Amino acid sequence: MSLLVVGLSHRSAPVSVLERAALHVDAQVKLLQDTVAAEPATEAAVLATCNRIELYADVDKFHAGVAELSTLLAQHSGVGLDELTPYLYVHYEDRAVHHLFSVACGLDSMVVGEGQILGQIKDSLARAQELHTAGRLLNDLFQQALRVGKRAHSETGIDRAGQSLVTFGLEQLASGTAVQDWALGKKALVIGAGSMSSLAAATLARAGVSEVVIANRTAERAERLAEILNDSGESDVVARAVPMDSVPDELTRADVVVSCTGATGLVLTAEAVAVGRGLDTQPGVGGVPSRSGSGAAQAARLPADHGTEENCPLDLAPVPATTGFSVLGEAAVAGMAASELEQHAAWVDNAPRPQGAVALVDPLAEADAIAALAATAALIGRVPERRKPEPVAEIPRPAPSLFLLDLAMPRDIDAAVHRLAGVRLVDIESLAEASADAPMAADVDQVRRIVADEVAAFGAALRAAHITPTVVALRTMAADVVAGEIARLDGRLPGLDDKQRGEITQTVRRVVDKLLHAPTVRVKQLAAEPGGAGYADALRTLFDLDPETVAAVSRAEDSTTDEEGRGSA
Repeated sequence: MSLLVVGLSHRSAPVSVLERAALHVDAQVKLLQDTVAAEPATEAAVLATCNRIELYADVDKFHAGVAELSTLLAQHSGVGLDELTPYLYVHYEDRAVHHLFSVACGLDSMVVGEGQILGQIKDSLARAQELHTAGRLLNDLFQQALRVGKRAHSETGIDRAGQSLVTFGLEQLASGTAVQDWALGKKALVIGAGSMSSLAAATLARAGVSEVVIANRTAERAERLAEILNDSGESDVVARAVPMDSVPDELTRADVVVSCTGATGLVLTAEAVAVGRGLDTQPGVGGVPSRSGSGAAQAARLPADHGTEENCPLDLAPVPATTGFSVLGEAAVAGMAASELEQHAAWVDNAPRPQGAVALVDPLAEADAIAALAATAALIGRVPERRKPEPVAEIPRPAPSLFLLDLAMPRDIDAAVHRLAGVRLVDIESLAEASADAPMAADVDQVRRIVADEVAAFGAALRAAHITPTVVALRTMAADVVAGEIARLDGRLPGLDDKQRGEITQTVRRVVDKLLHAPTVRVKQLAAEPGGAGYADALRTLFDLDPETVAAVSRAEDSTTDEEGRGSA
């Protein structure tokens, strides 16, 4: 059997794909159950975070395992296999071990060095143990990954290479200002009471906000988090819990909103934010364009100098006196789906032109210019640029008064809110873009060496463990031979007293142990080296060991390891 991981992360897939492929807890449970029920896999574990979805399995066939795990990921994520496949990565055996150890150390995180991943790995192992989908291999692998991650954080300065996703997000909201200065005196609303939301609440409290309001669907968890913040003594923050239906009211008072829930739909829509803050929702002026409505309804919202246009797919304000061109720049269409933009582009192309419109170029009047342009193009091989394009006038935006941090996957906050005047949104997608240019600390190299050493050690231990059942079976067979010979000796020499029988028995056992000692020690050493898997087969063949006896030893060891693993996770 061999370790295989198939997954996708912020490094391999765009956030839009990760968002659609996100697995809620029930989907993870079903995925684990279906994986171990599939033919190639005997063990399985899922590591699902806000920026990665990975399926680990112990498989007996590589190609069949990749095909089955990829299909299962697509099936349970709801993203078609054809669409998902280009973003999947596959790691096998030592490369799979190296990948998980790197993840545990924070080397593969969106923010290098963040330590939250250790808790997520622990949760993944606990879930697999609870469902009995983690056997000896995955128990050993995930527990070792936790130890490697802890070692990296304790022996190096990897913590200085990056921060938690929460801290990094707050720094992006602060836009170059120190978080403590930016947060001082602000009122914060935290939606959700899970691990990420709890970290956000604690971080905001330490940063100096005056109030933290926690909204959660389970009131007890919100109240417990508020109680912890009030009793921590680390700050003078006032914390209180509210039900989820109080979020619209709290939105009117908040300066900072952090959301990280397990909801499958939006928690905050652009319309809810606009209404809650009393913001102008006029299209093209930092507002939120309506996705539906007739041309008459559109006309009611437009200034007097704008024309009206029937059936505009996006209901955007038209450029004055230009039928069929209703885009006022990037701010007007940011956040729109590609399909909607394509629909709008088709509508613009097919729109009728106003009667009496003046042509941009009159071929007769511009004959000389056209001839000169053609001659120049023929000479230099391209059409020259006659003048520099005029700069696009940006719509002035007021300084933000509401800061939104969305750490959920799929997203909690409508991406369209960034078009609202006075609102700044930072989400997983913008964090991924910002972290791409973040400098890496020199300690990262030291962590990479730790990972390499630990991968080699784990591989050696794994290969040595493969031969242990064979060695145990060999020694069991030798003990049975000794017992049989002593019994035969009793029949031939019935006059032996207990002392004599004991001395003979001990002598025979010592002889057998000495004969087996060097070969068994050496075969374990050889098996731990790369390519040493064949020594177990050779030992079974040389001593004619019963394969079922070896398999029984393996099952007994796996059962013991599984029980110990559940107790230590």
